Amino acid sequence: MRVAVRRVIENLGTRMLVFIDELGAMSVLAGQTFYHALTPPYNLRLLVAQMDHIAVRSVSIVSVAGLFVGLVLALQTAYGLSRFGATGTVGLIVGLSMVRELGPVVTAILVGGRVGSGFTAELGSMRVTEQIDAMRALGVNHIKRLVVPRVILTMLALPILTIIASTLGVYGGMVISQYEFNVDYHVYFNSLTGYIRVADMLSGLGKTVVFGLLIAVIGCHNGLHTRGGTEGLGRTTTRTVVTASLSVFVSDFFLTKFFWWLEGW
Repeated sequence: MRVAVRRVIENLGTRMLVFIDELGAMSVLAGQTFYHALTPPYNLRLLVAQMDHIAVRSVSIVSVAGLFVGLVLALQTAYGLSRFGATGTVGLIVGLSMVRELGPVVTAILVGGRVGSGFTAELGSMRVTEQIDAMRALGVNHIKRLVVPRVILTMLALPILTIIASTLGVYGGMVISQYEFNVDYHVYFNSLTGYIRVADMLSGLGKTVVFGLLIAVIGCHNGLHTRGGTEGLGRTTTRTVVTASLSVFVSDFFLTKFFWWLEGW
């Protein structure tokens, strides 16, 4: 019994040390990324290339997800409110939910699964085939060339994609409220615009910048530290999706508390 307990404790300790080591390595990578992002020369062509991969190709996925999240949210909300004769406030609930929480989180999860795993696959394949070692041998700064454009564009693209998802979600809520529960468009928008503040919108968009940083850094870090050939690359890509999703959920709680504190300060 004592041996089994000791093994469990040793296993937990080992996992904790690995987690701390990974967290430290990601923090170092984030610091290097910001340093090289602010240091010339600047290569805008690399940023434009990543813009198509990160932002443009994610618009359709985010749009469909945002629209149907708004449809489902309005359907469930209006159904519950109809029991109390308060369906007129469905616009407020859908708007606040999409702007503050569902829009940023759903967008981050989708982009994290698509873009984060892509970063890991791209950089991991370069690592396995020793292309990154060749860049170092030639004196090319691989952080500035490979990591900086991906991190910066992800941080810039997520707020834009979140605006699209939230707008379509609010529109979907309006449609379902009108045709399923006879809530007039004017009533819906009056409840929406009368209570949602600029601070609510800034809170949601502020989260997405942090989400973008976490997703990009996790994806690039795992890609740069890929081991074990193509088999190891598959495991690393899966770990990126799981880690990025968990980091979004965990950080969302603390960011929500932080923005509530800012609003009350």
